[in-house]
Amino acid sequence: MKRPFAVPVVPPDPLVSKALPPASPGRWQAWRLALRPRSLWVALAPVLVGAALGWRRAGALDGWAALAALVAALMMQVITNLQNDVGYTRRGAHRSPQATGLPRATALGWITVRHMQWTVLGLTLLATLFGLGLVWFKGWPVLVMGSASLLAALAYMGGPRPIAYTPFGELTVLVFFGLVAVLGSEWLLTGGFNALSVLAALCMGGLAASALAINNLRDWAHDAQVGRRTLAVCLGPLHARRAHALMLCGPFALLMPMAWLAGSSLCLLPLLLWPRARLLLRRLRRCGQPDDFSVLLIETFRFEMQFAALLAAGLVSGRLMQAWLSQG
Repeated sequence: MKRPFAVPVVPPDPLVSKALPPASPGRWQAWRLALRPRSLWVALAPVLVGAALGWRRAGALDGWAALAALVAALMMQVITNLQNDVGYTRRGAHRSPQATGLPRATALGWITVRHMQWTVLGLTLLATLFGLGLVWFKGWPVLVMGSASLLAALAYMGGPRPIAYTPFGELTVLVFFGLVAVLGSEWLLTGGFNALSVLAALCMGGLAASALAINNLRDWAHDAQVGRRTLAVCLGPLHARRAHALMLCGPFALLMPMAWLAGSSLCLLPLLLWPRARLLLRRLRRCGQPDDFSVLLIETFRFEMQFAALLAAGLVSGRLMQAWLSQG
């Protein structure tokens, strides 16, 4: 019989052997726990691909627009992480004897719920002001994308019916960390996007969703107990693992049509990661303890960033190769 996973004694970072020492509310260790810095790769990866697509389309990179897209994506991820922390605690989910996953700063008492709520409110206002500035320079589509992204970040673990308590978490991640992040970044740079961009966005969204699928697989027994009807709870562990495999491996199937649309086989560079993807799938099948899932979750964040870097390199180098050949 497996020992229940006790939240207070698990280190916030499963890749660190020693548990963090006690921290008082407001100290860096507490905020680091709430911010989940390793998850920020999920925000950076789609912007990198969007920037590569924008450069490919325009032949140049608007550095300020690319920076604005990155700042906006990071803001949304930070707000989501902090809202998840406080929302989880307010609903008392951490009191369940089957609670799993990394501990929450507010659940440990390191940061008060009130302090966290004010922080989320402040960041929301800051993101709103930043977004209004982008609307002034880039037009109303920024308002639509920004408003939808901010509402999704707040609603994931907030409101009367949080997205995290429904089977639509993975779909939400695919939309906002794939379609909106990639296509929005390219649109900020160039004012448009095409079919190649949509396929690239689906790649990044699928990989981001696969990370959430691991998180929900780890927590499915606890989630079922506290009333969270996540996709893993609705499907059951076996079918949820199959859904995860589709999210993780689906992007590789999109590389061939992307190479055809781009007219460059260099878009196939992410295929170099196929052995790594198979390894991640095998490791998921062997996961038993919550810590095993948590380590795999962090490795999936890295995997998405590696995929994004290779895809961006393929898009840029393919365009450079075409330009060189046309001159020759």
